[in-house]
Amino acid sequence: MMKVRKAVFPVAGLGTRFLPATKAMPKEMLPIVDKPLIQYAVEEALGSGIEEIIFVTGRNKTALEDHFDHSCELENTLVARNKDRLLKEVLNIIPETGTIAYTRQNEPLGLGHAIWCARHIVGKEPFAVILADDLIKSDRPVLAQMMEKFDELQASIVSVVEVAPQHTSKYGILDADPLSEGITKVRGLVEKPKPEAAPSNLAIIGRYILTAEVFDILDNKETGAGGEIQITDAMARLLESQPIYGYGYQGTRFDCGTKTGFQMANLAYAMDRDDIRPQLEPFIRSLCP
Repeated sequence: MMKVRKAVFPVAGLGTRFLPATKAMPKEMLPIVDKPLIQYAVEEALGSGIEEIIFVTGRNKTALEDHFDHSCELENTLVARNKDRLLKEVLNIIPETGTIAYTRQNEPLGLGHAIWCARHIVGKEPFAVILADDLIKSDRPVLAQMMEKFDELQASIVSVVEVAPQHTSKYGILDADPLSEGITKVRGLVEKPKPEAAPSNLAIIGRYILTAEVFDILDNKETGAGGEIQITDAMARLLESQPIYGYGYQGTRFDCGTKTGFQMANLAYAMDRDDIRPQLEPFIRSLCP
């Protein structure tokens, strides 16, 4: 039985939607309350049983790398000031030595290309892909839900959500029947179709489990929508030789690649905090009489 042990995090993007905030800071380091987006994603992976984290980075991503490493000056300062709770939080961020690997995407050629850049580290085994922009609030990590399904099906799986028909042009869309007990077998995939051409309203969001054969397809570097190498197109080719399933996860998704979704996530996570909610809730109510 194939097991999913590795997760790829494409984090080379420029984050232009959040300029000027992302001019000198990776968008993945933008905080939801007091924790950066990328940390939520890594915690989801490790909490799901992933053993190796693979970051596909680009220029100006050193802050991301430093976040998951020791900061001797900070740690020594917290020790000297008896900030034991904060010290524990800082140390808990750092995975075990050898858990994280880095590779570079030197050109912004699309999500498919970013995933392809990790091929030598992944090797010939199934792997997960997590897009940190898609923050999913759930009782059980979404990737853990998907890995359980993978153990059962031994086939590629993508997480999906139903979107309004007018929004299909923003997503990869499945040609598939409606979800039945949270799962559907995929007949085809289309990248960002216009509403009138969309085969369904089941949209792929940022959680994938893929078999290693997808790398052979990505090796061809065929471009699709936007002139980029699209993972959706590669999966459509993969479907010719093996099954792919769509999975309706349990949880609430926040599209933190948009300013609106990012603010919604901050509010939702802040309202879950006992140290923040008592002050925040009355303020929100005052803004919405």
